[in-house]
Amino acid sequence: MLPRLVSLAIGYVLGWFATGYLYAKSKGVDIRKKGSGNIGMTNTLRNLGVKAGLITLIGDAGKAALAVFLSWLIFHQSYPDQIHLFMLYGGFGAILGHNFPLPMKFKGGKGIACTVGLIAAFAWWELPISMGLFFLALALTKYVSLGSILIVTSFFVQTLIFALTIHPFGNLTTPETVELLIVAALVMVLGVVRHRENIGRLVAGKENKFSLHPKVEKN
Repeated sequence: MLPRLVSLAIGYVLGWFATGYLYAKSKGVDIRKKGSGNIGMTNTLRNLGVKAGLITLIGDAGKAALAVFLSWLIFHQSYPDQIHLFMLYGGFGAILGHNFPLPMKFKGGKGIACTVGLIAAFAWWELPISMGLFFLALALTKYVSLGSILIVTSFFVQTLIFALTIHPFGNLTTPETVELLIVAALVMVLGVVRHRENIGRLVAGKENKFSLHPKVEKN
């Protein structure tokens, strides 16, 4: 139990590093008062431009990847068979810390960039399909939210398929495999729930479409 809690705690604290908020603050902007009020990549890009969006993406994905790596670094020698499970806990902790950061009164982002970092560090072979679905949805519909939902959904589906077929996640026992799939399912469910308002707008045909041009306010 201790490795799980440690990995989760490491990830949660790393998740507090709010890249979009800090970058916007360095430019004299409180991103929480712009657009959707979200501190993640999409809102940062829409209000501050492509550079801000890319920096936010790299920072948010990076902190989740770092959480996964630190979990591996600390536990891979002591728990070689369970290490992938603890790595997943680390990445999930980063998503929780990003979405519900204690220093920001639990008002954070939606965790999609963090999920991308988690996938890259935990199961990099799943990244092409997840990102391919994202960009396909973006190209066809211009809805970032739809692509984001496909990322978290495809992550769980791929993890389920791989865990039940080629077993790339180490020598896990059956209960540990079930536990890994439960955590992967929580990543998916949290990502979908955080997009519940977007889903409502998608159904109503009122969702904002993606644009590379930031919304510049005139004084």
